[in-house]
Amino acid sequence: MLRKGMVLSILAVAAVAMAPRSTFASFEEGHKEITISGTAANGPDFDGVVIGANGSIGYFMTDNLELSLRQTLTYTDIGVDSSLNGSTRIALDFHFDLEAFQPFVGGNFGYVYGDAVNDTFEAAPEAGAKWFVNSTTFIFAMAEYQFFFDKASSASGAFDDGQFVYTLGVGFRF
Repeated sequence: MLRKGMVLSILAVAAVAMAPRSTFASFEEGHKEITISGTAANGPDFDGVVIGANGSIGYFMTDNLELSLRQTLTYTDIGVDSSLNGSTRIALDFHFDLEAFQPFVGGNFGYVYGDAVNDTFEAAPEAGAKWFVNSTTFIFAMAEYQFFFDKASSASGAFDDGQFVYTLGVGFRF
C-alpha cells in the first residue's frame, strides 16, 4: 500500500513537472498595454491623503523594457476647499519575467500641475508587480517616491520633501 502511494506521488510530481509552463503571462517586444488604476498619496510624515485616478499606455521596446506615458488626475481637500490636480509622466521600467508574476523596477519623469500645487517637474524611482489572471489581463500594484523641482540644480535638495504614491489597478496587454 505504501509503495502504491509512493508511485502515485512520483507520477503526480512528474505530471506537474512536465506540464507546459504558462506562456500567456510574458511580455514580448512590440507588446502594448493599457492600464487604469486608483491612487493614494501622502507626505513624508503621513499627515494627509489625496485620491485620484490614473491611466497609462505602454510599449515594450524589448521583452523586458517598457516605455509608458501616464496621466493622473487627483482630487484633494487638504489645506484648501477643494482642488483638482494632474500629472503627466513618462516612465521606463524593467520587468522580471517570472511567468504569471512580473515584478518591475524603474523610474519616471514628468510635470505636475493644478489648483493646489506649484506647477513643477517631478521624478520618481518606482517598483511594482503585475499578476496575470488570463492571457491579456493583469492586476498590478506599484509604489513610487516622487520629488519635485523647478530646475536640475534643485533636484537633490527636493528629494527629502517628496511624497510616496501607491497605485493599485488593472491592465490589459495587446
